[in-house]
Amino acid sequence: MITGASSGIGESLARCFARAGHCLVLVARSSEKLKALALALAGEYGVRAVALPADLSQPGAVPALAARLRRRHLTIDVLVNNAGVLAHGPFVEMTAQHQQQMIDLNVSGLTAMLSQFVPGMVARGRGRILNVASIAAFQPVPSLATYAATKAYVLSLSESLAEELRGSGVTVTVLCPGITATPMLSSAVEASAALARLPGFLIGDVDAVAAEGFQACMDGEVIRVPGALNQAATLAGRATPKWLLRRIVGAIGRTTI
Repeated sequence: MITGASSGIGESLARCFARAGHCLVLVARSSEKLKALALALAGEYGVRAVALPADLSQPGAVPALAARLRRRHLTIDVLVNNAGVLAHGPFVEMTAQHQQQMIDLNVSGLTAMLSQFVPGMVARGRGRILNVASIAAFQPVPSLATYAATKAYVLSLSESLAEELRGSGVTVTVLCPGITATPMLSSAVEASAALARLPGFLIGDVDAVAAEGFQACMDGEVIRVPGALNQAATLAGRATPKWLLRRIVGAIGRTTI
């Protein structure tokens, strides 16, 4: 099951899994896009692809999704938590509603999905989880403060669960891409002139990112950061004292907001 499957990294991941012969449950808010993708993947790869539109940020959405799966007699062996939202700009200029939307989906929705489906995987003694975070999870990011905080949560939770579930037959992988050419980035660029000035070499290819995430999930890796430049940035961030990292990232952020 892949959440946020109607576009971007989610759609590319759906293609990766379909190409490998996996039957799919596709989840996103966009019903028409989701149904079209399910039909396309089923036709191209000969796999069963079920579209289940849902807004995972809403209270009760995850139990309702699980009930729909039970009615269809569908069991989830691989869970890809890709659904997420991003808002760029100074914290004090962002509405409380926008802040809460990021937390509701990026944190609460993802956690609810794990709580709903991981116990069944453990009981069956097999399963794979792929949580999509971001390189923003590794350091504070002015102008992406809440988004970075939600992705830091995803990274921390994924690492903890990976160790907690060691030996259970269930693996946990967290994919931490850098800036990637997706509709989410396009929307953020429309809202922020600073993002439009990003040099092309910093923007990753969505299909390449998805392919790395898929392979890492299949191999049972805990953390995958696509791209040599992103890997170097995360390693440097982890090695730099926190106070210095805040000053460096803050100085960069003040020139781009």
